[in-house]
Amino acid sequence: MNTQALSDFYRGYLDCLNRQDWPALGQFVAEDVHYNGQRVGLSGYRDMLEGDFRAIPDLRFVIDRLVVEPPQVAARLCFDCTPVGELFGLPVNGKRVRFAENVFYEVQQGRIRNVWSVIDKAAIEAQLA
Repeated sequence: MNTQALSDFYRGYLDCLNRQDWPALGQFVAEDVHYNGQRVGLSGYRDMLEGDFRAIPDLRFVIDRLVVEPPQVAARLCFDCTPVGELFGLPVNGKRVRFAENVFYEVQQGRIRNVWSVIDKAAIEAQLA
């Protein structure tokens, strides 16, 4: 994929997540996907995302920064949401919070094969203090 095609692919992936179109997830994510160095597989990745939406019913993936250099994608995603209970072990319990995720993807054979993610948990802690 060239830079524009990979950018379009990534935006399509986020649209899939925001629509919670789980049957289409395999169009974007490899069957043997790895998350932060561990093989979770497509079903484990889907389970993780479904759990995120259960914990955060108003979850939306919004791009703040996007850098595409095939086969890599780097993004800073911003979240403005209201988790229903705990989030990352923190007692959010319905309070609106804003935080970011810095995430890197590696795309192989037209699918996301590796994901490395760091969530700004400190931003959430500061809002709960």
